[in-house]
Amino acid sequence: MVRVPPITHSGLDRHGFARTLIALAKAKGFSGYPGDGGNRWPAGHTRDVARVFRLAVERAPAGSRLHAAGEPGIPVRDIARSIGDHLGIPTRSVAPDDVVDHFGFLAALIGLDNPVSTARTRKLLGWEPTHPGLLADFATGDYFDDGAADSMRI
Repeated sequence: MVRVPPITHSGLDRHGFARTLIALAKAKGFSGYPGDGGNRWPAGHTRDVARVFRLAVERAPAGSRLHAAGEPGIPVRDIARSIGDHLGIPTRSVAPDDVVDHFGFLAALIGLDNPVSTARTRKLLGWEPTHPGLLADFATGDYFDDGAADSMRI
C-alpha cells in the first residue's frame, strides 16, 4: 500500500489541497492557518509520488506500507505564509470557533498534525525525492499565475 501525502503538488495539480488553500486565501482576503499553525502536513511532488508507485510494484514485498511524501511534515503556518506572500495578502491565525467558516470542507482536516516517516520507503525502495518541495514549487511553479487557482470552487 502506498500512502499519498495530502498535498501532492506540481504543475499537474489542478484540483488538490494546495489549489484549494490558495483559492480560499484569495476569497477570504488573507491566508489562514488554525491555531498556532504548528501542525504539520506531509507533501510530495507528483512525479516523486509516481516513482514510489512504480518502485513499489517492482521491488516492494506484498503487504508493504509505504509513504510517498518527499516532505514528512510542513507546518501549516509555513504553507499559509508562503501562500500569503505569493498573493500579497496577510497571513493570520484562524480562531477555533471560526475554522469551519473559514476552511469549509477542509475544517476537519486542516488542524490535524500528520507527520510521517519515509525512512522505510527510502530504505526498501532506494527512493529519494528529486523534485522541488511544496514551498519551492510555490516559488517556481504555476500556482500563482493569473487564474491558476481561480478555477477552484470553494
